[in-house]
Amino acid sequence: MSATKPKRYTITAALPYANGPLHLGHIAGAYLPADIFVRYLRLTHQDVVFIGGSDEHGVAITLRAKKEGISPQEIIDKYHYLNKETFEKFGISFDMYHRTSEKIHHETSQEFFTTLYNKGEFVEQESEQFYDEEYDQFLADRYIVGTCPICNFENAYGDQCENCGSSLNPTDLINPKSTLSGQSPVLRETKHWYLPLDKYQPWLEEWLLEGKKGLWKSNVYGQCSAWLKAGLQPRAMTRDLDWGVDVPLPNTEGKKLYVWLDAPIGYVSSTKQWAKEHNKNWELYWKQQPREEDNSTLIHFIGKDNIVFHCIIFPSILHANGEYILPENVPANEFLNLEGKKISTSRNWAVWLHEFLEDFPGKQDILRYVLCSILPETKDSEFTWKDFQAKNNNELVAIYGNFINRTLVLTHKYFGGMVPERGNLQTIDEEVLNRIKVLANEISASIENFRFREANALMMDLARTGNKYLADTEPWKVIKEDEDRVKTILNVALQIATSLSILSEPFLPFTAAKLREMLNIEAIAWQNANNEILIASGHQLNAASLLFEKIEDEVVENQVKKLHEARNETMHESKVIAAKNEITFPDFEKIDIRVATILEAEKVKKSKKLLKLKVDTGIDQRTVLSGIAQYYQPEEIIGNQVCILVNLAARVMMGVESQGMILMAEDHDGKLSFIKPIDIVQNGSQIS
Repeated sequence: MSATKPKRYTITAALPYANGPLHLGHIAGAYLPADIFVRYLRLTHQDVVFIGGSDEHGVAITLRAKKEGISPQEIIDKYHYLNKETFEKFGISFDMYHRTSEKIHHETSQEFFTTLYNKGEFVEQESEQFYDEEYDQFLADRYIVGTCPICNFENAYGDQCENCGSSLNPTDLINPKSTLSGQSPVLRETKHWYLPLDKYQPWLEEWLLEGKKGLWKSNVYGQCSAWLKAGLQPRAMTRDLDWGVDVPLPNTEGKKLYVWLDAPIGYVSSTKQWAKEHNKNWELYWKQQPREEDNSTLIHFIGKDNIVFHCIIFPSILHANGEYILPENVPANEFLNLEGKKISTSRNWAVWLHEFLEDFPGKQDILRYVLCSILPETKDSEFTWKDFQAKNNNELVAIYGNFINRTLVLTHKYFGGMVPERGNLQTIDEEVLNRIKVLANEISASIENFRFREANALMMDLARTGNKYLADTEPWKVIKEDEDRVKTILNVALQIATSLSILSEPFLPFTAAKLREMLNIEAIAWQNANNEILIASGHQLNAASLLFEKIEDEVVENQVKKLHEARNETMHESKVIAAKNEITFPDFEKIDIRVATILEAEKVKKSKKLLKLKVDTGIDQRTVLSGIAQYYQPEEIIGNQVCILVNLAARVMMGVESQGMILMAEDHDGKLSFIKPIDIVQNGSQIS
C-alpha cells in the first residue's frame, strides 16, 4: 500500500441482531478479522471508515421479545448497549456503531426502496403466505419451522436450514408449524414487492463469477457459484410484520421492508451518521465517483451464513440503484465450534464475550491472539479452554512476554534504562535486522490477502526471533568481558521490540500500547517497522513490567465447568417440545416402521451432513440418505440394526434417491443417535 497516496476504504462488519449477547463465534466470524484489517489500514495511513451497528428489525428480535414477554424496543435497547460496550472493551475499533432503529436509517432504507420502485425494478405480485389463524397474523420466514426437504432436519426455519445450510422458502418445509402457536399454518393471499434476482443473473455472473474468480476466498466464491448455477428467483423485499421499517407506499399498513433490504443499508445509514458527527462527506465512502480510481474500496467482513445476502442480494440492490459502489471483497469466515460441539445459543453452549471480559479483566489480547490463531478462514475450527491456556503460557508468556521482559530488564540493569549505542554489527546482528524487514513485509502481505492466522503466526515469529537472538548472543555472559558488544546486542534487541510494538498492534492493541509505554515512544507508522533504527541510542526507557501472566489449570477447569453447568441449567429449564397434533388410529396404521440392517455406508460427495446407506429391510435392499455424517463414521455403523420408515415416498437429495427414513433420537446437544432394538431381531420385523 502506498504511503504517499492514501486509498479510501469502507469497511463493514456484519450487524449483529440486538436480541442477545455476543459469543466467541461472532467475534471469530467477522469482528476480529475486520478489526485487524482496519487497524493495519490505519497504521499505513489509509483513509478508512469502519462501520458497524445493531440489526434491530430482524424476526429474531420479535421472537426474543415474545419469549421474554417484553416489547421489541426493550429488547433492542438492552442488547444494543450491552454489545456496543462489549465491542469497545474488547478493542473492536468501530468508527461508528449505529442502530437500525434510528430515524436516519429508516429514511435511508425507504429512500433505497423508493428509488428502486420509481425505476420499475420491483415486481408487484400476489402470493400465498403462511398465516397463523390463532394469532391472526402472517408469518415471516423465521416464524415457521418444519422438516428440511434436503437433509430431513426437523427444526429447519422457513428461510434456511441451519443443519445443512440450504436456503429455503417456507412452502418447501415438510410439516410446517408456526413458532407462535405451534399449529399448522394456512396459506393466504397477500401482496408484496419482489426484487427480480433472475433479471440480474447475467450481470452477477459477469461481475462475480468472472470478475471475482481467484480473488475471493474459495468458500465464498464456491457458495456464490452454486447459487448462481442453481438459478436465481425473485425474492420478496417486503413482509407482513408489525416491527421494522414501513414500506413507503400508500395503503401498505402492516407491511415492512424485508430485513435483507433493511439491514445492509444500515452500513450506509451508519456512515451517514458518522459523517454528520465528523463533518465528512459520506458519499465519498459509498457512491461512485467521476473517476473509478477515486472510488472507495468496500469490503464486507461476515460469517458464512450471510454470504448469499452480501454477495448476491445486497450487490443486486446496489446495482439496481445505480449510484453505489460494489464490494471489492467479502472475506467471510466459516463457523467456530466450542469444546467439541457446535456453539448453540439456545442450549447456552457458548462463551459469552461480556462474561469473558468480567472473568479475565485486562486480558483481551490473550483472547484476540488465541482466536486469531484458530480463525475459521476456510473451514470450521474449534476453541477449547486448554488450547487457550497453552497458547497463553507457551507463546504469549514464554515467547513474546519473555523476550520483551529480558530485553528491558537487561537494559535497565546494565545501562540505566537508556538505549545503548550500537557498535559494529556482526553477521548474527545483520541477519536479525534483515529478518525484521522480511517479516514486516510478509505480515503486510498476509493481512492484505485476509490471511490473518498466517499474519498472527508471523508476528509471533518476530518475537521468537528476538528470543533466539538473546539466547544465541547471551548478553548476560558477554557483559563480563565485552560491554560494547552487549550495547550492540541490546540496541538490536530494542529495535526488534520496537518493531513488535508496531507489527503486533492489529492483533494485540492493548499489549502494543503497554509496550510503547515501556519503550516511552509514540505510535509509529507501519511502513517504518523495518527501519534499522526505530529507537535511537540515548533514548530513556520506562520501567519494565510483565505483559502476560501464566494461566493456571484451575482457571480453565472452572471455565469448562461453568460452560457445562450453564448448558445443563438451560436444558433443565427448557420445555420439552409440545406434542404434535392428535392423530387417529387409522392414521397410525398408515405408518410402516421396520427393523433393518445397515449393509453399506459411505459419505455423500459435496455434503458434510449426509451418509448414503444400503439397508436390508427384510422386504428388500434399498438406499437411504441420513443426515448423520457428523455423528457417525461410515465404517462404524455397518452391521447395526436400525428402525426405518419404509413407506415414506422416495425423494431425490444430492442427486441420490432416498427410499425411506432412518429413525433417530436427538439429545439436548443436538446429537443424533440411532433408535434400535435391544436384541437382534429378524430384518423386516414391524415396530408396533
